[in-house]
Amino acid sequence: MVAIRLMRLGAKKRPFYRVIVTDSRRPRESKAKEILGFYDPLKEPVEINIDMERANYWLENGAKASKTVQSLLNKVSKSEKPSV
Repeated sequence: MVAIRLMRLGAKKRPFYRVIVTDSRRPRESKAKEILGFYDPLKEPVEINIDMERANYWLENGAKASKTVQSLLNKVSKSEKPSV
């Protein structure tokens, strides 16, 4: 099964994450099929950059997003909508 999840990067106690598409049976730091964006929880404000067009493509084709990635996708989609 294909999964959209986070891959941890960065130094000890300084995490930085990439949002990736990979086979769900592979380890967290394994090779990704595609890198969709990144998430930096230590910046103020938190920095989230995800290619929503590619994320929607993978979700439509059967990929499952982890709980954390799903919440990040919701935050990004809300921030992209223009305020009226």
